[in-house]
Amino acid sequence: MTIKIVAIVIFIAIVASLGSALFHLVKRGDEEQSRKTAKALTYRIGLSLVLFIVLFLALATGLFKPSGIGTRMQHAKPQNSEQPAAPQ
Repeated sequence: MTIKIVAIVIFIAIVASLGSALFHLVKRGDEEQSRKTAKALTYRIGLSLVLFIVLFLALATGLFKPSGIGTRMQHAKPQNSEQPAAPQ
């Protein structure tokens, strides 16, 4: 449950950074606004990488288990115990 909270917090920070970049982009000021836009977008990229790494590590360690439609379809497939013969 805590990994979901961490992912949501990071995602909200990504959206906030993107909003900040949009604000500074629309403000149309001097070169300072351009620097602020670039800085906000850099933070967004960094946060996105952190989120990706956190989710990957959580999946690899078993803290996070996917439960989407693909997983359900994979579990619903009947397992055939008989292996097909290799062609000769």
